[in-house]
Amino acid sequence: MSAKTKLPTGQEAIRTKGWIGAHKYLLLRRISQAAFLLIFLIGPWFGLWLVKGNLAGSLTLDVLPLTDPLVLLQGIAAQYWPEFTALLGALIVGVTYALIGGRVYCSWVCPINPVTDGAHWLHEKLGMPKGWQPKRETRYWMLGMVFAASALTGTIAWEFVNPITMLQRGLVFGIGFAWTFVIAVFLFDLFVSRRGWCGHICPVGAFYDLLGAKSLLRVTAVDRAKCDDCMDCFAVCPEMHVITPALRGKGTDTPLILSGDCTNCGRCIDVCAQDVFQFTHRFDTRPSPGRGEEDATPSSAPCNRAA
Repeated sequence: MSAKTKLPTGQEAIRTKGWIGAHKYLLLRRISQAAFLLIFLIGPWFGLWLVKGNLAGSLTLDVLPLTDPLVLLQGIAAQYWPEFTALLGALIVGVTYALIGGRVYCSWVCPINPVTDGAHWLHEKLGMPKGWQPKRETRYWMLGMVFAASALTGTIAWEFVNPITMLQRGLVFGIGFAWTFVIAVFLFDLFVSRRGWCGHICPVGAFYDLLGAKSLLRVTAVDRAKCDDCMDCFAVCPEMHVITPALRGKGTDTPLILSGDCTNCGRCIDVCAQDVFQFTHRFDTRPSPGRGEEDATPSSAPCNRAA
């Protein structure tokens, strides 16, 4: 650990890059999430139907069908064979996320992400304990249960309780029962389990984790030899366990974060004052000396903060 661990998370990056630079990807994510949500809302709110539907299934400009592959697979499990447009929409979405990274959906599209981020921010501000931490495999069991429930009930079971759908429904129709599910997720992450919903429970995240396991878009700790042990990257990462193999590796150990759990949120890039991290692709083979190894540019050691 270095003396910089005593500084507030991201403070050194703010001094080095400025506030905007230290929050660039966070701001871009919020813009992206708001844009995806707004494009579905301007129809019912203002009568401008650029897109009809929601994140489960939509039709853009009456031409482009998009279908959540998880929804389509639940329908098949319920013994409903989808129409060609639904199959085509699921193929488009599935291939896109398989290439760019499945859990990009979680950090750049899902409207529940700001809810859970808000709960985490308040959790940290109140200095609350970590709380109950279910095993990460729990979300895969939840995913299996979703398919089982669809098969047993003959319905797309998850859509009855999906907080993502409920949030959009609540924004369209106003205050109602749908908000119960969104509030429940917020309270769960705040009082029961820090980062518990997205990291341990949500079956949607589990599905997109599996879908993007071999995706092209990756974060790399390409300059890990510069890391000064401030630990900020660990503090802001929603899946902090994915950082260690890349950042602490030595010699021929890859600096790429290859875990499907990585959401490609870019926060580790934002808060690192040493610019250890950057976006790249999974075939990036640039050499990256580990800590304490010889490098063309001497450095003091790694960049980031455990939560």
